[in-house]
Amino acid sequence: MQAVSVQEHIGGQLGRLCHALGMNPATPAELLTDLLGPHGSRPLSKPPAWPSDVADDNSPVEFSVAWNRTEPPSLRILAEVVDAAPGVHANMAAAYDFLDRQTARHGLRTDRLDAVRDLFASASPDAVFALWCSLVFRSGRHPEFKVYFNPEAQGVSRSPSLVAEALGRLGLAASYRTMLDRAVRPGELGRLDRLSFFALDLHDGPQSRVKLYISHHDVHPRDAARAAAVVDEIHAAEVAEFCALAGRVGLFTARPLVSSYTLTEGVTRPTGYSVYVPIRSYVGDDREARERVLELMNCYELDHTLLDRAIDAVAQRPLDQGVGLIAHVALRLGRPRPGLTVYFSTEAYGVAAPTHLAA
Repeated sequence: MQAVSVQEHIGGQLGRLCHALGMNPATPAELLTDLLGPHGSRPLSKPPAWPSDVADDNSPVEFSVAWNRTEPPSLRILAEVVDAAPGVHANMAAAYDFLDRQTARHGLRTDRLDAVRDLFASASPDAVFALWCSLVFRSGRHPEFKVYFNPEAQGVSRSPSLVAEALGRLGLAASYRTMLDRAVRPGELGRLDRLSFFALDLHDGPQSRVKLYISHHDVHPRDAARAAAVVDEIHAAEVAEFCALAGRVGLFTARPLVSSYTLTEGVTRPTGYSVYVPIRSYVGDDREARERVLELMNCYELDHTLLDRAIDAVAQRPLDQGVGLIAHVALRLGRPRPGLTVYFSTEAYGVAAPTHLAA
């Protein structure tokens, strides 16, 4: 019997997710094939061609479904484009080749990307990653593209100045400084609060964003509230409550919480905020993760009937026989699309055994 390939495994999950969301799978499937490149035909019986940090099992792809308060749910693919001869710089070049093809086909906006790409070009060869790509599919619309740079690609100590230079070129220095002054714990930048992603939307529209992500290690829910309070019209107590309900711990000592900020030209403060809870590190198995996500969706009066369809689309096992299929749950606040997002691992290369955490 022929071994299942990477394309067959991940492509099958994508097709089922599209069906669950009522989307035509043709364009997502075509773009996934392009993202996977020559490694799509690689059998899963072989180890990953590159130890991608996109997922715990080193799969180069992660899915997510976003429930929105103002429009139907959307589907996202996060991926690391892996070169035929993988490496940090080779993968970055392969990602740019992918984006060039999509620019010709979909008319991507690359002016902001072009303005900063040289800053991230000299990534260290031992960096975790240099550049990831994200694709978002909304019902009845053309796909949207985003890139994620690694602020620590030249080392942790260089990340604040690297991001400052990039945002300065984009006219966003003022909101960045306000964010650092108000959202980062005193003395912890580069230690317990670290710059983890620098993201650019590659489309030309009123909701095109620049986003900056901060990982908060060893934090209480109240620390997440502090991080959120820098954004106007965000209720900090709501963020703390969300983190407490999702994590059920007083101190997040395993994987960190992550804050993201939308930065907008012409204003001195971020205009949007999201918090990401790595729920897989704070549950015993995915059955427990599902129950917590359902509780959160009920709190926000979101239609949860899609959740089980999405889980069924990606799961290859009973939920109580592993942990990590449901990787993150995120609360999005402020502009442009408030709501809740659930992130799913493909588990292409392995399943983490269930754990038994103390309450």
